[in-house]
Amino acid sequence: MRVAVSSSGNDLNAPVSPVFGRCPSYVFVDSDTLEFEAISNPAISAPGGAGIQAAQMVVNQGAQAMITGNVGPNAFNVLSSAGVQVYLTQGGTVREAVEALKAGQLQLLSAPSAGMHAGLGMGRGMGMGRGMGRGMGMGQGMGGGWAGYGAGVPTGPQPGVTSAPSQTGLEELKAQMKVLQEQLAQVLDRMDKLEKKR
Repeated sequence: MRVAVSSSGNDLNAPVSPVFGRCPSYVFVDSDTLEFEAISNPAISAPGGAGIQAAQMVVNQGAQAMITGNVGPNAFNVLSSAGVQVYLTQGGTVREAVEALKAGQLQLLSAPSAGMHAGLGMGRGMGMGRGMGRGMGMGQGMGGGWAGYGAGVPTGPQPGVTSAPSQTGLEELKAQMKVLQEQLAQVLDRMDKLEKKR
């Protein structure tokens, strides 16, 4: 079976990403031989619709199952409509997640594990504008934050999936920081362009 895993890296030892649509890459694994192929997420910096774009790419790559830390409704609908089964995991490596799937230890989702736009949330009055943080919080969330990525995810370790060691957690946080920095740069660039149009 061809299994896709949302990942923070490009091999079997990479940590599983806690998010689907904006994870750094997807590792496609043959569950029988453990041969794999890593593909960078083309939707990681998309201003909107990242989950849908990423899910379509996973479908186009022939995945029969998807393992992730969290998946929203749009991505879940694309995957399930294409017959891709979605499994939830927490922590661990890509290899551990695939082994847990083979052992029947992962939760098969029948509905999304996160609400709409759970991977977004930088707006909401975080003071990112020229008002030096004194605004009243009317921002519309231009993308960016990881706020709410744990929404709907069961807490505590799941059977068969070991917790990621602290070094793995650090690598995952660095990958998330890189994504956030890229998104912040895009938001600031867009703000500058809008200010110049005034």
